[in-house]
Amino acid sequence: MHRFDVETLTAGRWRNGGGATREIVSWPVGAGEFRWRASVADIDRGGPFSAFPGVDRTLTLLTGDGVRLTAPGGFDRTARAEEPLPFPGDLELTAELLGGACRVLNIMVRRGRAVARVERVTGPVVRAVGRAGVFHVLRGRWSTGAGESPLAAGQGVWWDGDDEAPGRAVTPLSPDAAALWADVVPVG
Repeated sequence: MHRFDVETLTAGRWRNGGGATREIVSWPVGAGEFRWRASVADIDRGGPFSAFPGVDRTLTLLTGDGVRLTAPGGFDRTARAEEPLPFPGDLELTAELLGGACRVLNIMVRRGRAVARVERVTGPVVRAVGRAGVFHVLRGRWSTGAGESPLAAGQGVWWDGDDEAPGRAVTPLSPDAAALWADVVPVG
């Protein structure tokens, strides 16, 4: 497993100036086209979202009052705290911030190459053989079972299906523990 702390990841500004993204991982690392990607974005103001043709996305609000996403053709959904919101990346989205700036976890998978399921968890998460994943702590403390210091809010781990030690769990250490888990399954 590869540890990360969102606050130590390099933030890159969006081309439209509406926010910044901190990339957790883009897999395969160094490839021109990702199979799957995880990042945390700070959205400073409403406006257009970049379209990602052929990509399925799941956005989860980490902080802020909400983000309303609309697109031509009737797409109209609102991202609320800790509720994963899946949508096709092909859409020409416009974002409206409900109450000001916010932070989101963004999971993207290349359609036909991977499928992602993102859920809020409060119990142990066990890595499955051949699957990738991202685990992002919302609150509380979590153990990776590797003798390392516990994970806290804004920290996490990611792994690819080729990483060693399948079956190793990430487990809660405090009663208030909650996290987001993205299970990334290869297709084909």
